[in-house]
Amino acid sequence: MALAVEVVSPESILYSGEASMVVCRTVGGGDIAFLTGHVPFIGALSTWAVKIATIEGPDVFVAVHGGFVEVSNDRVTILSDVAEVADQIEVSRAEAAQERAEAALRADPTDEAARDALERATVRLGVARGTMAGVIH
Repeated sequence: MALAVEVVSPESILYSGEASMVVCRTVGGGDIAFLTGHVPFIGALSTWAVKIATIEGPDVFVAVHGGFVEVSNDRVTILSDVAEVADQIEVSRAEAAQERAEAALRADPTDEAARDALERATVRLGVARGTMAGVIH
């Protein structure tokens, strides 16, 4: 038996398929893994990577910048205003965003917007480069 998984943003369905496991990070709750038979769950997502262990093929990683995860009846739905699958992330754009955020933080270490931008860029780069794979088990 498999999980039916969908990752949805306002623009499109970023991923739809079957998986043996989905791992994401919730706000204030840490990482959580969903397997078949998981009890119903709704949670707010942190800016972090989502790992989808597909039934066939390699794992899929998605950079998610907030949103919600809902689990019910072996279906996992991830809703996020901003989410990107690894192969859709423009590395040069993410690197430029990271550099801008780092410069803004050097100028003002208390700049929360710059801190949030740095977090988003770092997650995007980690997902695009495949370095998040070692962080999410």
